[in-house]
Amino acid sequence: MAERKPYLLRLDPEVFEALQRWADDELRSLNGQIEFALRRALKDVGRLKEKGGAGGRGKK
Repeated sequence: MAERKPYLLRLDPEVFEALQRWADDELRSLNGQIEFALRRALKDVGRLKEKGGAGGRGKK
């Protein structure tokens, strides 16, 4: 697995709560849900190169 880079993220409380509910619904951690949402957004705007990998990360 690729190394993870820690990053402090400040969120509006309403955004935080919405992300937490979404993560709970999807059975993900909040951190995992934020990464999922960011990857999806980056893919949608063509900013993330597709690559294969374990667990479906980056796969089409």
